[in-house]
Formats: sequence, structure tokens, C-alpha cells
Amino acid sequence: MSETALSVPVLAALVAIALLFDFLNGLHDAANSIATVVSTRVLRPSTAVFWAAFFNFAAIAVFGLHVAQTLGTGIIDASIVDARVIFGALLGAIAWNVTSWVMAFPTSSSHALIGGLLGAGVAKGGVGSVVWLGVTKTALGIVLAPLCGFALTVVLYIAVSWMAARSLPFAVDRLFRHLQLISASLYSLGHGGNDAQKTMGVIAILLYSSGHLQGGFHVPWWVILACQAAMALGTMSGGWRIVRTMGTRITHLNPMQGCCAESGGAATLFAATFLGVPVSTTHTITGGIVGVGSVRRLSAVRWGLARDIVIAWVVTIPAAGVVAAAFYWLSGLA
Repeated sequence: MSETALSVPVLAALVAIALLFDFLNGLHDAANSIATVVSTRVLRPSTAVFWAAFFNFAAIAVFGLHVAQTLGTGIIDASIVDARVIFGALLGAIAWNVTSWVMAFPTSSSHALIGGLLGAGVAKGGVGSVVWLGVTKTALGIVLAPLCGFALTVVLYIAVSWMAARSLPFAVDRLFRHLQLISASLYSLGHGGNDAQKTMGVIAILLYSSGHLQGGFHVPWWVILACQAAMALGTMSGGWRIVRTMGTRITHLNPMQGCCAESGGAATLFAATFLGVPVSTTHTITGGIVGVGSVRRLSAVRWGLARDIVIAWVVTIPAAGVVAAAFYWLSGLA
């Protein structure tokens, strides 16, 4: 792949690869939106994926494009971006997503993409091409998103448990089965708002750096629609291996716990998206699920599995970065 001006066929191929990543992001991260609502049997799996996909797409009407701006210009210097950098970044992220899906680990598609951008960007421009402010913001998101999801969920769960203490268990269960439809919708909305914007940012910076985007850096409407649609289609395709890990293997949930985990996670995603912080929806909902489990009793959480998931999180960015750098180098041989 040459360093010359980007032709339309090459540009179209790279946009297609980016949309493939977005589709896989939706498939890989479907568990984030539907694991709790499926594991509590509030919705059947086939219904849940359509429910989540609808709200993934509806996010286009709710959120601005702050996260897309961060991914497009806030991770690596836009001046060094070319077809090889984007190709390497996307292939590195896709390779890691597929690997973690096969292993049934709920790793972060978002951080795989960020790792891919860093790996391919550093391979071309060295460490000086890294935009450290944006990387620092992202690093803080890695730590704070699950902690916020955990903390908000714990507070919500304690509060609703206290309010429901004098109610009949059947009545509480019925109420939260209805409320969980709302909390699952909000989480799916936050998922579509934060995650789809990351691919929007990548496509927009590719168009901008190759001279196919008129005016300053912005995200065209066709990119917004294509990315939201690709993520929604990916969510509709399932991702059941990771749903099982998220919904039943970390801890067992009832509707009240599932509602609290989704509500705490959704609040975290909404705040991060409005602030332009590209957080992991996987990390966020995992923090919420661990939160409700630990309030019930510490032994209710399978801490060994949680430890393995955290290890997978830690290695995501460097692993995707190394693979992306390798693809960047191989593309230069073509």
C-alpha cells in the first residue's frame, strides 16, 4: 500500500474495513447492552438484541460528536495519518476483537481501536506522534469508568433495597422487570452513543487527511448514519458467548440487581459521552455487575474470573498496538 494520494477504491476499501470493525464492535459488545436483561429473563435473547439494536441506532438523535472528535484528532497527530496507519489500526483492533471473542473474554473494542491507532501511529511517526492529552483522558476513562459504574450501582442498589424492604418479593420482582426495560434501553443508548462515535472519528480523520473532506475536520452525516447502522446490525447478530460470561458467570442477577447495574452504567456512559471521553462499555457494565454482586456478599462474585477479565483489559491496548504495527509494516511491502 503506497504513501501516494489516496484513490477512491482504496478509500472505499478502508471505509468498508472500518464499518466491519463497527459491526464486530456491536456483535462483540452486544453483551454490554443485553446480558443482564437476558440473564434475569426479562427479555428473550432474540427480543433483547432487537431492543438493544434499536436504541444503539437511536443514539444518533441524543448525543453530540465529542467522542468522535477525540478519536479523530486526540490520540495520534492527524498530520501523520494515512491509509497504512488506518489499515494497521483497524486490522489490529479487529484481530484482537476476534481473539477475545473466541476466548469469550469481554474485552474492550474501544481500547482495541485506540491501541491500534497508537501502534500504527507510533510505527510511522514515532512516540512524538502521540497526542498525550487525549491518551491521558482515555487512560483515566479506563480506570474511572468501571469504578464509577461500580460506585453508582452500589449506591442505587442499597437505596432501592432499603425502599423495597417492606414490599412483597413478588411485587418488587414484577416492578423491576418493567423498570429493567428502561434501564436496558438507556444502557443501549449510551453504548450506541459512545462506541459508534469511535469509528466515526477514524473514518472522518481518514477522509480529512486524504483530502476527501472539504472544510475543517468534521463528521459527515453519511458517516454518522453508516456507523450507527453497522453497530446496530452487529448488536442484532448476538455475541452469546460473552453474554454468558457477563450475565451469569461473574455473578447471578435478579431484575432489581440488573436494573441497578444498567442504570449505574448508563449514567456513567452518558456523562463520558457528553465529555468526549472514549470509555469502555464493557468495563462500565462489568463494574456495575461486580458492584451488585459484592453488596449481596463478597463470595457472590467470582473474583477469579473478574481477575482474568481485568488482565485481559490491561493487555488490550498493547496487544492491539503490536498487531497494528505489524499490519502497518506488512502493508508497506504490498
